[in-house]
Amino acid sequence: MAKDKKSFLLYADQKSVFEHLPDEIAGRLIKHIFSYVNDENPVTEELILTIAFEPIKLQLKRDLQKYEGIRERNSVNARMRWDAVASSGIPKDTKNADNDNVNDNDNVKSKVFKAPTLEELKNEFPNLDTQRFHDFYSSKGWMIGKNKMKDWRAAARNWLSRNELPLKSTTIKKANLDD
Repeated sequence: MAKDKKSFLLYADQKSVFEHLPDEIAGRLIKHIFSYVNDENPVTEELILTIAFEPIKLQLKRDLQKYEGIRERNSVNARMRWDAVASSGIPKDTKNADNDNVNDNDNVKSKVFKAPTLEELKNEFPNLDTQRFHDFYSSKGWMIGKNKMKDWRAAARNWLSRNELPLKSTTIKKANLDD
């Protein structure tokens, strides 16, 4: 029937065929079915066996066509996935990539984030409340929103620029207590 196919379906509604047959003929029918699905091309001269086997054979052929269609579709999908992945190259941001920070060129900065020390913050940003900045981002795991911080210097500059902005005046409406 199908090369390397390990299984087939025998439907429960075919039980009635087996119930109407004497046990000896039912046994030959099931053996005939197994011979058929294993590509042994069984032949029988027994009319009752031929009549009982024919609807089962037709159902097995329909199931095989369906199986081949699914197999071909899955094969095409797998090839498309493989071609898409193979042509896109190796992703640069894989989760389990080797994290080697050795640079051949000293002018190239490492792309791996390293949290600053308080000393580094004080040296580069003397006007920054370094302890507050460091504590704030340390408590957040050096995250900005849902993303890992990439450049603490840029974060420090933004921190300073936000704190230098004048506060917006707010007006508080007084409740009229006389009414």
